[in-house]
Amino acid sequence: MSRLEIILSAILVLSVVLNVGVFVYARAAIVRLLSVAEELGDLSQMTNSFAAHLQTVYELDTFYGDETLNGLLQHAISFNEQLDTFEYIYSLTEEESFTDDRTIEEEDAPEA
Repeated sequence: MSRLEIILSAILVLSVVLNVGVFVYARAAIVRLLSVAEELGDLSQMTNSFAAHLQTVYELDTFYGDETLNGLLQHAISFNEQLDTFEYIYSLTEEESFTDDRTIEEEDAPEA
């Protein structure tokens, strides 16, 4: 083998190793990102559920007008609105469910 062939072979091997390394790193980063997106989506659903439940409790005759519950309700709503700023992250994993939800809603809608 000539010197040029050895250099080109070494560059080829180095390039293949670097490409495999970048691929493995990118795949691991995407898996972590999707995991975080799923967790944020779950957190958003939990806060929506909590705010709805708190609203239901606040509207009961026994608790209606209670300032503590009202403050807690406003805090839950504020927290939920702040969490909505991360919607672009958790929507990465929820595209399919949004499509499914629209389909279900369209099927249940009364015909005009």
